[in-house]
Amino acid sequence: MHKNEYDAIVIGSGPNGLAAAIAMQQQGLSVLLIEGRNEIGGGLRSKELTLPGFMHDICSAIHPMAVTSPFFSQLPLEKFGLSYIYPAVDAAHPFDDGTAAVLHPSLERTAQLLGKDSIAYEQLFRPLLKDFKGLSEDILGPLQFPKHPLTLAKFGLKALPSAMQLAKRFKTKEARGLFGGVAAHAIQPLTNIATAAIGLVLMLNSHAGGWPAPRGGAQALANALGDYFVSLGGEIVTGTYVNALKELPPSRAVLLDVTPKQLLKIAGDRFSSFYKWQLQRYRYGMGVFKVDWALDGPTPFTAAGCREAGTIHLGNTIEEIAANEQRTTDGHHPDNPYTLFVQHSVFDETRAPAGKHTAWAYCHVPNGSTKDMTAAIENQVERFAPGFKDLIIGRHVMNTEDVETYNPNYIGGDINGGILDITQLYTRPAIRWSPYTTPAKGIYVCSSSTPPGGGIHGMCGYHAAKKALKDVFGIALK
Repeated sequence: MHKNEYDAIVIGSGPNGLAAAIAMQQQGLSVLLIEGRNEIGGGLRSKELTLPGFMHDICSAIHPMAVTSPFFSQLPLEKFGLSYIYPAVDAAHPFDDGTAAVLHPSLERTAQLLGKDSIAYEQLFRPLLKDFKGLSEDILGPLQFPKHPLTLAKFGLKALPSAMQLAKRFKTKEARGLFGGVAAHAIQPLTNIATAAIGLVLMLNSHAGGWPAPRGGAQALANALGDYFVSLGGEIVTGTYVNALKELPPSRAVLLDVTPKQLLKIAGDRFSSFYKWQLQRYRYGMGVFKVDWALDGPTPFTAAGCREAGTIHLGNTIEEIAANEQRTTDGHHPDNPYTLFVQHSVFDETRAPAGKHTAWAYCHVPNGSTKDMTAAIENQVERFAPGFKDLIIGRHVMNTEDVETYNPNYIGGDINGGILDITQLYTRPAIRWSPYTTPAKGIYVCSSSTPPGGGIHGMCGYHAAKKALKDVFGIALK
């Protein structure tokens, strides 16, 4: 690490750290980005995990919020090698009877395929989609100063209930299951207040921009962001874990893309006792158990809609998903866990050798669990794709300890930077007028432990940088 003086230093090169570094470097400052691992990306990394020639995304795999992000969408990333691949169907939700509901990029097509619930689906999503651009600016930012308060209020009326409560709008198992499978990305019980918001936001993203994946792997997005940052004059140092602020070169501002646990370790001696107390009480959510496969052929889903989808939610009815997510929250390991499944190679030939395929999946488990869920996940896939197990020629698994080792931000396997429930939605990581600030002058938090939380959108980093630019450098961004 160079011992030069910088205007700002960003610790951690996940999507939020990259966003923060870029936002500050765009203003002509000198910015240093420090990453502990040998490659940048955080949750945006890809690797041949199973067999040579099979490229797997280690964490994030599908990026609906990256293409609609108010910040990332404005960057010229295509000039730095990024291109997205869009599946014909964004998400599918199979049932035990061999049918599947599908989330199509077209709102009209999705509604049409829901039969008796077509009108209810249109009535729920059409008004929100009409105002999506303004809505996304507010829901992906801090709560204090919404730019479109009336639009946000209309969304809030629909988003505040639990996912189970909102699903009562629908009569069919197809519409209810489709919404429940998307809402379960909240990684918490579907009976929790405001879990409807997660389902609404992700489904709106489908109709507004799709659920794409970077061609070649998630690492392509990280590399494009990093290359753009460097092209602006930014500097990146990898292979350097920061354990204390005193290890850093002089700078006027430090932005940390870390969760409260690491924040206390790195900068705790600079904080007030009350702020430290709040960080110590911060709550992490369920963890994940992840499996990647090298396959001898495409996954043989029974339902045709699943064979056209990039993402498949495996859990049958919304009632079954809700029951199993509650069991997991209560510390148990369901036999038929809700499973998120992605099949990149069906749409991206760069992911596997000719004639071969990849698959990516995870289920939720109690935080810190080391139980091997491989069989449970594979049985869940086989349930909706008979013959899947016969196609497996390579396998790579990660329990919560492995997930945290891969990325120290994933405490106990929590990939969301802390549970995103109603009590931590806008108060993460602590109750402050600006959640990105700390009691220490010049020290900011820019991770998914700040609003708006987890997801590949970079907005936590952007808003933290915006605050630091104003406070420290007198630069006000719109």
